[in-house]
Amino acid sequence: MPALTPAEVLFDGEAQPAVLPPCDHYAGSEKLIRKSLALQAQLGPVFDITLDCEDGAQVGREVEHAEMVASFVGGEEDRFGRVGVRIHDFAHRAWRDDVRIILRQAKKPPAFVMLPKIRSVFDAAEIIAFIESSRAEYGIAQAIPCHLLIKTHGALADAFELAALPGVESLSFGLMDFVSAHNGAIPDSAMRSPGQFDHPLVRRAKLEIAAACHAHGKVPSHNVSTEVREMSVVASDAARARNEFGYTRMWSIHPEQIKPITAAFTPRDEEIALAAEILLAAQRADWGPTRHGDTLHDRASYRYYWSVLRRAQATGHAMPDECAAWFAA
Repeated sequence: MPALTPAEVLFDGEAQPAVLPPCDHYAGSEKLIRKSLALQAQLGPVFDITLDCEDGAQVGREVEHAEMVASFVGGEEDRFGRVGVRIHDFAHRAWRDDVRIILRQAKKPPAFVMLPKIRSVFDAAEIIAFIESSRAEYGIAQAIPCHLLIKTHGALADAFELAALPGVESLSFGLMDFVSAHNGAIPDSAMRSPGQFDHPLVRRAKLEIAAACHAHGKVPSHNVSTEVREMSVVASDAARARNEFGYTRMWSIHPEQIKPITAAFTPRDEEIALAAEILLAAQRADWGPTRHGDTLHDRASYRYYWSVLRRAQATGHAMPDECAAWFAA
């Protein structure tokens, strides 16, 4: 009988928590979309690309913009199937057209649909239901994951309910709109570093979103860094988001930000090696308790080390040979 893999034994039949590439890069114009797809072809599927129908579209030309976006989804330049789309928000007249155009005209379904400016569970549930019904209407067999952008008081209050919605894969934090929604009660210094990590209300919002995601096996995605020259600032933002706030993904708005974000969220070589050693020993012990050095391990710690390998694999890191079969299963 073949040895059981971590995925088969560590989750008691439940779905594994979602794991996504650690960087979500935004592009709105045709020129920037082509550049982003070329960079993805060069680096591999270690970052996602979100084609923006919201901020990218000119007023009055929403249909034409959605058609342009649809032409890239699943096309020849979409080599890895890791291209998503951001539609207009629930209050905008164009969001249903965005969904219909993209699902009808794209050569393949998008990797995900980002729903911006969510204000309540009702908003999100209605859009998700519309995407599902449109998918069925156009004969798309596989469900399309939804990512929700939280930047309002209402959405933050509903964060745990939003993360629990079927079809939701990720929650993102919209920092600048969230700060602005406080009408000057939070200083503008909280829109950038280091203030964004220090102000209590902003810290609370980041933590609530991350906690809601982890409670329901979803991916917390950190807000953008507005710094586009000093990549050390971007790297620091990403490291703090990961190490202090529990985020596993972050937005990018400039191509130069992609590499430092990806690097910050990639487990270190020594973490990967340790995880592999512990999990291989656990497999040899039929997933019973084991000892590594002076530390005892059981299924609780095995789940942690399995998450390390899954995150490493999502960032394109080569797996130790003995573990490669776990990801081919």
